[in-house]
Amino acid sequence: MATRSHAEFSVSERVPFRVGLTGGIGSGKSLVADRFAAIGVVVVDTDAIAHRLTAPGGAAIEPIRRSFGDSFIDAAGALDRARMRTRVFSDATAKRGLESILHPLIRAQADTDAVEARSAPYVIVAVPLLVESGDWAARVDRVLVIDCPVTQQVDRVVRTRCVPRQQVEAIVSQQASREQRLLAADDVLINAGPPDLIAPRVARLHGHYSALASAGREPTRPL
Repeated sequence: MATRSHAEFSVSERVPFRVGLTGGIGSGKSLVADRFAAIGVVVVDTDAIAHRLTAPGGAAIEPIRRSFGDSFIDAAGALDRARMRTRVFSDATAKRGLESILHPLIRAQADTDAVEARSAPYVIVAVPLLVESGDWAARVDRVLVIDCPVTQQVDRVVRTRCVPRQQVEAIVSQQASREQRLLAADDVLINAGPPDLIAPRVARLHGHYSALASAGREPTRPL
């Protein structure tokens, strides 16, 4: 895997070993990230960063307003997420335009958050669209994919978020395929069973990542 060398950062910016956590919608990324956080691992959540950037006063609001117009900013001054979601799902050019605004800001903030955690042995960088984004894989040292059958992804989202099945299937169709994510993976955590199976799997990965970070070497495939 091509990685960004830690030597590219100055001493004051040195970042710890970085594990990119990803998976399709409904795969259980948040559940796994929360489990890592519960055992003391620093988690840099790019979804949370995106929400901050598009909240009232967020750094992305004015660029979005200039590119898309006032109608995409709600009365509180935040991004109208539902309206924007509808727009980008039906317009590839609009999707690229939104990404050109958000992605550099998200990457910069994620780097800042990782640098602030430089005393940690490693950090989890949760990136839902890591495979789709192209350059995220080169910004982490290892890729952890949370995997489950596509039908299970759809069922989970329909059940837990009350989203129509057709809409969930449309979202899945626009994301990387299960096969593409697995090809990009260094490690795979299968989340197709009961939630209580997650903790021991995360504990095993935690030990593995801690050892890799301590060794200060490029990891090898597979786990």
